[in-house]
Amino acid sequence: MNGAVAPSGRGRMLLAVMLSTGLVALDNTVVATAAPAVVGDLGGIERLPWVFSVYLLAQASATPLMGKLCDLLGRRPVMLAGITAFAAGSLAAGLAWDMPALIGARVLQGLGAGAVQAAGLTVIGDRFDVHERGRAQGWLSGVWGVSSVLGPLVGGALADTAGWRWVFLINLPLCVVAATVFAAGQREPRVRPATDVDYAGAALLTTGCSLAILTLLTGGRAWPAALAAGAVLGLFVLVERRAANPVLPGRLVRDRTALGSNLANIGLGAIMMGVNSYVPLYAQTVLGAGALASGLAIAPLMIGWPLAAAYSAKAFLRFGFRTAVLAGVVVAVLGALGLALVRPGTPLALLGLACFVIGLGLGLSTTPLMLAVQTTAGHEHRGALTASVMFSRSFGSAVGVAALGAAAGGFDRDGLHRVFTGLAVVALLMLAAAALMRRGPVFGGGPVAVPLTGKVSS
Repeated sequence: MNGAVAPSGRGRMLLAVMLSTGLVALDNTVVATAAPAVVGDLGGIERLPWVFSVYLLAQASATPLMGKLCDLLGRRPVMLAGITAFAAGSLAAGLAWDMPALIGARVLQGLGAGAVQAAGLTVIGDRFDVHERGRAQGWLSGVWGVSSVLGPLVGGALADTAGWRWVFLINLPLCVVAATVFAAGQREPRVRPATDVDYAGAALLTTGCSLAILTLLTGGRAWPAALAAGAVLGLFVLVERRAANPVLPGRLVRDRTALGSNLANIGLGAIMMGVNSYVPLYAQTVLGAGALASGLAIAPLMIGWPLAAAYSAKAFLRFGFRTAVLAGVVVAVLGALGLALVRPGTPLALLGLACFVIGLGLGLSTTPLMLAVQTTAGHEHRGALTASVMFSRSFGSAVGVAALGAAAGGFDRDGLHRVFTGLAVVALLMLAAAALMRRGPVFGGGPVAVPLTGKVSS
C-alpha cells in the first residue's frame, strides 16, 4: 500500500480507535477480580493463570503479523477482522462451559486484540502529523492506562451484580459501535500484497514466545521448554534475516531509537501489569484491606497516567523524544522505589501515592516511545514498526507477570516484597533502554520524519 489515506473524519476515527483500544486494555485486567466467581462456576483453579497469560500471549504474538498485514493489505480489513475476532472471543468466553473452553476463547480474544492494536495505532499515525499525533496518541495512552486500571473494578462490579459472564458479554455492543464507526470513516483502496506474508516467521515467533512464557509460569522448572524456546527463537532470527517481508524488520535492532523504544516498552508493559496484578494483592494479604479498598489502591495510577499523557505531547515537541521519555522513566523509577520500600503497617494512602507517581511516569513516556518509532518510517512501513512497539509492550506484560510471579515464590509478605523489588529493577532497566534512543528531534515547525539510517542532531 503506497498512498496515505486522506485525513477526513479524524474525530470519528479517533473515537473508534479509542473505544476499541479501551476494550483491549480493559480485558488485560478485567478478569482478575472476577476470578473467584469464574472458578466457583467452572472449577479448574489450577488452570486459572492461563486465563490471563494466553490473552496477553496471543495479543503479543499476533501484533507483529497484523502490523505487517496493515502495510500489505490495508488498515481497514485488519481492524475490522480484529474487532470481529475480539467480539467472537468475548461471546465464546461469556458462554464457556468449562475452564479449557474459557482459555480457548481468551486466545481468540487476544488474537483480535493484537489486530486492533496494530491497525488502530497505525491509522492514527496516518491521519495526524507529528504535532497533532502527539495529542491523539496522548488520548490513546490515557485511555489505555485508565482502562487497564479500571479493569479490576469493572470486573468485580459486574461479577457481583450481573454475573461474571457479563465481564465478557458487555464487549459485544461496544464492538458493534466501534466497527460501525471505523468502517464508515476509514476508506482506502483495496490492495493485494506485492510480496508474500511471512507466516513462517509469525509461527516461529508465536511458538518461541509461548515456550518462554511456559517456562516462567512453571517457575523455571520446565527446562525442556526453555531450551526449545531458545532454539525456536534462534531459528526465528535466521528466518527473518532471509524473509522478503519479515514480521519484525531487522532495522528494529539496527536503529538505536527503535531498539531503545522497544526495549523500554517491554519494561513499561511489565511494570503496568505488575502493579495491576500485585498491588491489590499486597493491600489485601499484607495490609488487611478489603476487596474494594485494595482495588482503589491502584486507582491513583489512572489519575496520574492521563494527567501526564496530556502533557507529554508538549514535552517531546519542546525537548525531543529521548528527553521526554527519560524524564518519564525517572519519575516511574521513583514510584517503583517507593513500592519497594513499603512494609507491613504502611498506610494504604502511601501505597496509592507510589502508584500515582508510577502513573505520572508511564503516562509521560508512553506517547513519545510510540511516536519516536513511527516518525522513523513512511506510510508503507508504519504498520510493522507500530506493531513492534505494541508487541514489545504486550510481551512485556505477559513475561513480566509470569517472571515476577516466579520470583515471588509465593504471595505472602516476603514474596510480594520481592515482586516490588523486581518492579524497581525493571524500571531501572527501562531507564537504561530509553538512554539508547538518539537525541532529538525537537519540533519547532512542521512535521519531521527521521530516517532510520540518518543521524539526528540534538
